[in-house]
Amino acid sequence: MPISLDELESHLFKCADIIRDAVDPTDYKEYILPLVYYKSISDEFEVQYQQNLEEYGEDFARRENLYDIPVVPEGYLWDDLRAVSDNVDQALNEAFDALVEENPELQGVFRADYIDADALDDDRLGRLIEHLETYDLDRDSVPPDMLGEAYMDLVRHFAEEEGKSGGQFFTPPHIVELCVRLVDEFEDGMTFHDPSAGSGGMLIEAARYYREEQGGDPSKLKFTGQEINPDIAAIAKMNLSIHGLDGEIRREDSLSNPQFTDEENNELTRFDRVLANFPFSADWDKDGLQDDPYGRFDWHEKLPRADRGDYAFIMHMAKQLKRPDQDGAGGKAAIVIPHGVLFRKHEQRYRKPMLENDMVEAIVGLPENLFQNNSIPSAVLVLNTDKPEERENEVQFIHAADEAFYEELSNQNELTENGLDHIVENFRGWTTEERVSRTVSLDEIRENDYNLNIALYVDTTEPEEDIDVEEELAKLRELQAERDEIESRMNQHMEGLNYE
Repeated sequence: MPISLDELESHLFKCADIIRDAVDPTDYKEYILPLVYYKSISDEFEVQYQQNLEEYGEDFARRENLYDIPVVPEGYLWDDLRAVSDNVDQALNEAFDALVEENPELQGVFRADYIDADALDDDRLGRLIEHLETYDLDRDSVPPDMLGEAYMDLVRHFAEEEGKSGGQFFTPPHIVELCVRLVDEFEDGMTFHDPSAGSGGMLIEAARYYREEQGGDPSKLKFTGQEINPDIAAIAKMNLSIHGLDGEIRREDSLSNPQFTDEENNELTRFDRVLANFPFSADWDKDGLQDDPYGRFDWHEKLPRADRGDYAFIMHMAKQLKRPDQDGAGGKAAIVIPHGVLFRKHEQRYRKPMLENDMVEAIVGLPENLFQNNSIPSAVLVLNTDKPEERENEVQFIHAADEAFYEELSNQNELTENGLDHIVENFRGWTTEERVSRTVSLDEIRENDYNLNIALYVDTTEPEEDIDVEEELAKLRELQAERDEIESRMNQHMEGLNYE
């Protein structure tokens, strides 16, 4: 009987119970995620190998071009790992090294050193390997989208185990879904990029959406991302691979050292869609990028503050979007931002060119406490370098911070499906709805000195109830009569006690 998604998720998360107390919760992902990935590759390789063996014979069955997954070297299949009982940590290190040597594209994917973790002894590692043996993870047994979803759920669990620091590599699914839906209408051949990719959630969701909501084939899309943290970049690489996606994750800081560039024209590579949840108000190398070779930070002669890189990231992403005059069609971005980006006074100098170039399509204000690593209110900034004619010189503001849009969970808030639908329907319909959304002319925004505070354009105050004057007066007379009666009784008591 096939395994269900819930069973698979539960099975994978039990890996954490096996190594609990042996390593810090912040390191669970380092040791477990690569093993799950290895198991899935090994199982699928065995299936494909058997087919190739029957068709081509032993001499040809291992040819690389016969496989659409990494080739597992001889002596390093999952059963070979299970057969090891002494120095399991060393055997695992050797297996990952051999896998990378056979498949150079996996360089940098496996960073865990099992020998380093002293408490991960032969017993624990043996139990971990045996636990993962319970189910076959080849594509016939577990479809790639289901395995991918379980893998993402495992990443989410580990982010929760880490608490605050986990939020640095994992954006909650409901926010990711919103970002993807705000820039949808995907087509074969489109390119997707996330300059602060974390564990790859934005790219994975775009692929899921194309497959499940648009009936498309995600293998016909191209996914790229950049991530500064080497351990998290490794998870993102495994994540894309386990989902069977055509993707590439590169290391380095996107601002200081962008990895996706068109060197011939000295430009950044431009994409159809950019999706990002960058680190809010982070430090950036302002001094080192005064003369940026790609001309990214040219919205004003003064660059953003060195300790507040929000607009540096926004300018970077704006430069990464395709332009209709040069690329045939424009590009769209959905960027999670802190609210301050909308109204901080000294940043008016960046809002003005962004708006005057008619790049801002919408701003969606979100509830507070949506993220594990901070509780501040955030928003989604939607950029579009090729706005439809009927939307030119207008911006839609959506106030989605009211209780109608989210539910309170034990430790954070979460947008509901109805809330997400409400936001997206208003955006698609360019709808003005009382206390929720309004489309605003650029002229009105100019009059407000390019301040994008949502409350300036959408009345976000709670409506006051209509007062029935007659009813309120009747209540007042009733209360006055009650007070008179109490005062009369009090006077009687005071007289009885001879108090003046």
